Amino acid sequence: MSKKVRTAVFGLGRLGYWHAVNVAKSRNAELVALCDVNLEAAEKIAAELDVPSFTNNPEEIFQDDQIEAVVVASPTNTHFDLLSKASATGKAIFVEKPLTIDLQEAFEIKKILESNNTICQVGFMRRFDPAYDAAKKRIDAGDIGKPIYFRGISRDPVAPHESFIEHSGGLFIDVAIHDFDIARYLMNSEVSSVSSHGRVLKYPFMEKYGDVDQSLTYMEFATGAAGDAEASRNAYYGYDIRAEVIGTEGSIFIGNLRQHDIQVLTKAGNTHDILPDFPTRFTDAYSLELEDFFRVVIEKAVPRVTVEDGVKALEIAYAATEAFKTGQKVDLSKAMSRL
Repeated sequence: MSKKVRTAVFGLGRLGYWHAVNVAKSRNAELVALCDVNLEAAEKIAAELDVPSFTNNPEEIFQDDQIEAVVVASPTNTHFDLLSKASATGKAIFVEKPLTIDLQEAFEIKKILESNNTICQVGFMRRFDPAYDAAKKRIDAGDIGKPIYFRGISRDPVAPHESFIEHSGGLFIDVAIHDFDIARYLMNSEVSSVSSHGRVLKYPFMEKYGDVDQSLTYMEFATGAAGDAEASRNAYYGYDIRAEVIGTEGSIFIGNLRQHDIQVLTKAGNTHDILPDFPTRFTDAYSLELEDFFRVVIEKAVPRVTVEDGVKALEIAYAATEAFKTGQKVDLSKAMSRL
């Protein structure tokens, strides 16, 4: 691919910065503009990455016909407006999960993007992680027989600042949604119902937002399979992301805690280092998902993670939140029929 996709990035927080770096390093993209409410931060990062333009006004990006694609990594409550305007101005979109903060907005933005024939890829990076990707191929090849049980673990070392939690949508939407997406992907089946539990174990301030720092969701799939997904903000030891798929003829285990494949043996015992954060664990995945996005834009192909995938993962997350709050199992089959 000789063409480079002229790209702008919205939102320059921790994840947005990583995306900007990956766009700048891509062989198939040209990072031409940055946008953030903090103009000083945008200016600083633009200088660091040699980006010719920066702004705190999104309209400048949308009015630039030379910009072909946007990466949306701004707060989730800004997604609906940014995606709507990007679609209306003919720009391809890469948007971080969740698609929107509101489920009805997700249904609406799906219709808008489809009516405009907009390319939109949702940032579920685990699908591009080499370990998850290899597991998917082995499962599809029948190496473990029919998948019958999924287990996912997503543990963060600490909770984000209270100002983030207030607008995050809660643990099921902010964290567990990754497991909901990868469960659908690996199990080759839709989630038909969920039951959820949660508790505040470490961060009392979460109670006033109706959030929890520890949760467990039990899932039933349309194929008859089942599974569970744990989400936590209490893994002080490091960043702990793992998954397991049990099949009728074997099992696949994905991920571990090691940053490097070494062990240190001393009189004090046997030790190894631990992954400290998500950019370290998913460095390759974040790069690979953007490279695939630019391939899709150039080839006018269908993304591997579509807007429909984003809607369905969000629907499961909302159902899990409802199940937690009501203490009742939630059936998704009727809601899914609307997609």
